[in-house]
Amino acid sequence: MTERLYNADSHLFSFRAAVTGCEETAGGWLVTLDRTAFFPEGGGQRADTGTLSSARVLDVQERGDEIVHLVSAPLPVGETVEGRLDAGQRLRRMQNHSGEHIVSGLAHRLFGLENVGFHMGERDMTVDLSGELTAAELEELETRANEAVRANLPVRAWFPAPEELAVLDYRSKKELTGRVRLVEIKGVDLCACCAPHVSRTGEIGLIKLLSAERHRGGLRLTLLCGMNALEDYRLRLESAGAVSRALSVPREAIAGGVERLLGERDALKERVAALSMELARLRADNTPATEGNICLFDRVLDEIALRELVNLLAEKCGGFAAAFSGGDETGWRYIIGSRHADLRALCPRINAAVKGKGGGSREMLQGRAGASEEEIRRALSDLV
Repeated sequence: MTERLYNADSHLFSFRAAVTGCEETAGGWLVTLDRTAFFPEGGGQRADTGTLSSARVLDVQERGDEIVHLVSAPLPVGETVEGRLDAGQRLRRMQNHSGEHIVSGLAHRLFGLENVGFHMGERDMTVDLSGELTAAELEELETRANEAVRANLPVRAWFPAPEELAVLDYRSKKELTGRVRLVEIKGVDLCACCAPHVSRTGEIGLIKLLSAERHRGGLRLTLLCGMNALEDYRLRLESAGAVSRALSVPREAIAGGVERLLGERDALKERVAALSMELARLRADNTPATEGNICLFDRVLDEIALRELVNLLAEKCGGFAAAFSGGDETGWRYIIGSRHADLRALCPRINAAVKGKGGGSREMLQGRAGASEEEIRRALSDLV
């Protein structure tokens, strides 16, 4: 049985222990110790990483009463090794996990909602609640969570005796058997949890709800705490600053600046569409009539104008009118129309000629071509 040092001291980042087992496996060696401060994966939290002497700790898992460390090099059984955790990583995870307890506990106390799902990623966390909250209730939840941080409340983790556990009203997603470890934040939360936590809520720092989305009849919250929240704020501030400079507006006015820019973009799109249609008509007027096929290549017209051009040219030819948009490097998109030929019957021959794929009706085809402009012109000039 491995002594779990993190249960007594979650801020213990270095320790000495005896190697009790070492076996080679895929990806490294599985090492057991008589005692460890490395937290194994569990309770929605990933395993700690770090080193055991010169070997890198890649993963940590529970195996019965033992904790097994996957390490990068073998360690002699009986040898005393020094373990060092990646302290920054552990501290961030404790900030996030303890912050999640505050949010989940307050959601339960204030609104009667249960935490029915929890995932902690390296960047953020998600919490699934059993019901929905309004925007005002979410704001209240976030405010109360940060007030609990400001109060610097003690965080207690312990294994209550069976008779004590029987009378305690604690949160748990499932029925638990055996020894149960509880984590209490007085007046905020009491929850069964096996993971390391901060000692006082002031260690958590900022708690920020990033989003709230409907999920399976409830609500999925995405949140950040502590240093992760600080880094996220820095990134958002940097992004907002870049947008502010690009729009030449104060940072606090970028929403209005973006709306103005989108309005200008929409007006330009309408103008471009009108000009594109006018150009299509001019090109059709300037294309001489023929008893054969018409084949044009374009890099300007939008799809609606290209279709209009094909319809106009189909009236001026005895075969079919084909318009190709794109380039030899990226490939061509085609629209082909006819008032005389059965394009559906011609489709296999056309696609073979232009190394393409497409289809449509008797009067119009659409598709893509992989041949070059020169190959397409040569192949379609006399295709009937």
